[in-house]
Amino acid sequence: MNIGITTVVYYAFEVYTWLIFIRIILSWVRVNPYHPVVRFIIEMTEPVLGFFRRLIPTIGMIDFSPIFALLAVQLAGNFIIYILRSIGIY
Repeated sequence: MNIGITTVVYYAFEVYTWLIFIRIILSWVRVNPYHPVVRFIIEMTEPVLGFFRRLIPTIGMIDFSPIFALLAVQLAGNFIIYILRSIGIY
């Protein structure tokens, strides 16, 4: 099985997308924020979500930063894969 760089990049962005989805779900339920798995998810997603929280204010109690973060992660992943493939890296 030949795993190329674009495949690794694709799956890295997919994992990060799923981490953001899990973080969204965790924000809806009560969880122990000190649990190691929860802590890992928060620490991995907070840099991107924090960036978008600073740019996009909350409207009432609704935080739209995860939506924009998901969109940005998907666009960045697709763009990087496009660039890699256009220069001949598979």
